This record gives sequence, structure tokens and C-alpha cells, in this order.
Amino acid sequence: MLDRKGVLYRGRDNLDQWKSTHAIETKDRSLEDAINGADVFLGLSAKNVLTKDMVKKMAPNPIIFACANPDPEILPEDVMDVRDDAIIATGRSDYPNQVNNLIGFPYIFRGALDVRAKTINEEMKVAAASSIAELARESVPDEVVAAMGGDRPRYGREYIIPSTFDPRLISVIPVAVAKAAIKTGVARKKIEDFELYKDSLKQRLDPSVTIMQGINSKIKKIQKKVVFAEGEDENTLKAAIAFKNSGLGIPILVGKKEKIKERLKEFGLDENFKIEIINSTDKEKREKYTKFLFEKLQREEGLLERDCDRLVRNDRVIWGSCMVTSGDADAMVTGNTRRYSSSLDKVKRVVDARPGEIMFGLNMIVSKGKTVFIADTTVHEYPSAEQLANIAISSARVVRLFGFDPKVAFLSHSTFGQPITKRTKHLRDAVKILKEKKVDFKFDGDMQPDVALSEKYKELYPFSEIVGNANILIMPGQHSAAISFKMMKTLGEAKGIGPLLVGLGQPIEIAPLRSSTADIINLASIAAYSAEIINYNKKN
Repeated sequence: MLDRKGVLYRGRDNLDQWKSTHAIETKDRSLEDAINGADVFLGLSAKNVLTKDMVKKMAPNPIIFACANPDPEILPEDVMDVRDDAIIATGRSDYPNQVNNLIGFPYIFRGALDVRAKTINEEMKVAAASSIAELARESVPDEVVAAMGGDRPRYGREYIIPSTFDPRLISVIPVAVAKAAIKTGVARKKIEDFELYKDSLKQRLDPSVTIMQGINSKIKKIQKKVVFAEGEDENTLKAAIAFKNSGLGIPILVGKKEKIKERLKEFGLDENFKIEIINSTDKEKREKYTKFLFEKLQREEGLLERDCDRLVRNDRVIWGSCMVTSGDADAMVTGNTRRYSSSLDKVKRVVDARPGEIMFGLNMIVSKGKTVFIADTTVHEYPSAEQLANIAISSARVVRLFGFDPKVAFLSHSTFGQPITKRTKHLRDAVKILKEKKVDFKFDGDMQPDVALSEKYKELYPFSEIVGNANILIMPGQHSAAISFKMMKTLGEAKGIGPLLVGLGQPIEIAPLRSSTADIINLASIAAYSAEIINYNKKN
């Protein structure tokens, strides 16, 4: 053990009673002496304490925990310059193996409190550490994959500690701690059924938050400009303020400056709160957008230039869409004050669909630890077989961006044609189309929703890889998709994100009428994330 003066050795002057407990007989006097042949370095000190030359002296396969924050004792890249066999951990979230107290302390207290433990003893802490170590060796769930940008980490040098986004932490560590407390006699209350206890812990977590944390951690680094088209609306304005204060990006409000400043004062903020506000009084931008819109709509809709000028002046959705299309902003979120279809019609006048893709609404639902995507909830009333097939292909692309492996089920009131009905023919035809296209994801149908989602049906239909495994549900019509989504969200207490507007040529999301502030923030974050994906695809 060392302090800032060097090794704690017996005979050293001015060692207090705590340091003297750790003093040993040794000729080593400095870190440079002590590091020679060491297997482990554990630093909780200051930046740049450990040098490359010191790392070279360590034993084979050294473990280096450089946990000083924000700057570690040595940067991982400096270790890798001189060693290729080291296991490195830091306290930083931008390097692998983050040593983060969030992995341990909330869950240790959860277990201790649930058995009314008199104390937190060494056995409980060891139990927590062991459960964390075991969890790192297991295959990670989809939520972690999504949080890590689509990469599935596997146990090894760069993954010895579970991610803080791992939703299993809450159901693993408290159980281990509670068991240790009971075993060592410090628990005042016993848990009779640990499986039931584990299930109750899982229900405390909202996995949709986990998914959004992964997206948010990415967009914080890229700082996209996101237009909030209904800038004067209370929930939209609150969302824009939270988006800015959370460091998620740069919000741009469309609205009257005086009215927005008045709103800011109502929220307890200074009217000069630093947030960009824009509207059609900006003559240069108005002329630019009018010219762009006229070139687009003069033949499509037969509009005159003054018609386009009127649209740009009077409609905030048109204005915001022009900002994104012209490159004055990266993304946009709109809706909330009008019906979804009305907002979509306005957006489509400015922005075309992605080449070769169909436009539709995709909703994400997270319930009981399972994430599923439902399409189409917003655009096509009764899609054809070809449209259903295209919706499945685009859904698979989007779901992969969230880090999930797409498994598509075409839903119906029947399962593989029983009972027979004409209404299921377009679903079966869509399956045939996907087979002919030889797509790179798994799919099947027609099938009932419980067959698609529940594993108990696997033995009845062993020939299908989708039964019990589906995470993309393609509905036979917009009515069934919208009804299913809203019933799950309302009665099933599921968490929903969306609808995501898939197939549009620009990163624009539409919030449903009277969305909450949290819903608008989520859609703004997804729009910013989509903008980065589009930029990446253009460059590559």
C-alpha cells in the first residue's frame, strides 16, 4: 500500500494508527519499486501516477484498476501502447470496464432493506461482488446491446464488469445480499420464496428507460440541432428545456419570441434563458425555404410561389421541415397540438419517403422485461401483401439500430390458416414475398399474438422459429395495430415509445396528440440519433 509519500513500510516516520496497520517489511520505497512484478494495480489516487515504464515491469496478464476520476492514474490507451495482455478498468464511462458504484450500492441496500438487516456485513458485500462477477460471464440481454449502440459484449478483457444499463442487476444482487443476510443471522425478516422476490424486483425497473439511456449517451456526444416545431406549447417547451439541460443536443424552438419568453417566466426561468427561438420573421430563411418549396411543389401540386411563401410564413411544421431539409437543423419533433395524420400530411409536402421504402408508424412496447415493436399504427389503413412485406423489411432495419435481432410475426386471429378465412390471405402472401426476397431476418405467420409471444406454444409448432420468440408484430391493418398498442399501454401498464415515423427521408418524428414531456423528449432523442445514422450512411 502506498500514499502520496510512497510505500507504507515498517519504520517509516509519521505513520498514523490506520496507515501503520498496513505497513510491511519491505525494501520498496516508491511505486516504481513496488510495481516490479506486480499482478494487480489498484489506484484510487491521482492522474498520471502510473507510467508506461512502470506498466512494462508488471507480471504477465496484469490487472490495472485505474479508478481516479475524472482522470485515471494511466489512460487505457497508454497501457495498450506497451502491453497487449492487460485487463484494464477505470471509473470512466467512455472506456470499457467502468467501475461504477451504481452497479453495486443501490442493489446492496435494496437487499438489506428488504430483509430488514441490522447491518451490512462483509458476507453480504462478498455475496454482492460474487453475483456481479457471475453476471458478467452470462450472455447479455437486448437492453444492454441497445445501450451499447448495437454491440453485444462478451466476457473477456474488455467486459469483466456488467454494464450499468444491465436490467438484471436489480434482480440478481439484492437476492444474493438478502440470502447472505439471512444466512449470517443479521436479517430481521425472512424471504420465503426467492423466485417470487426476484420477479417483484424485475417489475420495479422500466426497461424503456434503459433503451433511451443508451441512445441519450450517444447523442450527448454529437450535439445535434433539433427543431421543436410547437415551441409555444407547454409540454413541447418543457421538453426542449429538459433536452437542453440534460445535454442531449441543441433545441431550436419555432414560435413567437414574446410568447415563449412569457412561458419561460411562468416556468420560473429567466426570460433570457439561452435557447434558440426562430420564426418566419427571419427574412433570409423565409425566402430560402419559399424557393425550396416552390421548386418542389410547383409541379407536384401546381402551387404558385406566393402560395409557398404563405405556407412557410403560417405553418410551423412546414417551416421546421424546411429547416431540416435545407440543412439548417439536423432533426425535428412535431405534433402534440394536432392530430397525427394532420402533422404527417404537412411533413410529406416537404419531405419525400426514403428511396425504395414505405412510410409507416412503428411503436415500441416494453412490458415484463420483453421489448416488442408494433407496425403499422399510423399510416396504412389496410396494407397489401407487398406493403406488409416492405413494412417488415423496414421494421427489421430500424429494430437492428436499437440493438435487437429482428424476429417478425405476421399476426392474425388465426394460426397458420386455422380457422380458415379470406382475411388472412394477404398475411400469408406477405410471408411468401419475404421468402422470395430471401431477407436476412427470421419471420413467420399468420399466427395469433399469444402464439407469437409465449414460449408455451413452441412444442405445438416446432417447425417455426418465430413462435414464442417474436419481437416485431406486423398487424393486418392500422386499426388492429393502433388498438393493440393502446390497450397494452393502458391496461397492461406497459411502457411505450413512439410511434416512430419510419421510411421518411429526413429524421423527423411526430408526437401523438397531447403527448407528455417525457414522450416528446424520447422522440427528439430518437430523431437526433436517426440524424447521426443518416450522416454515417451517407459517409460510408
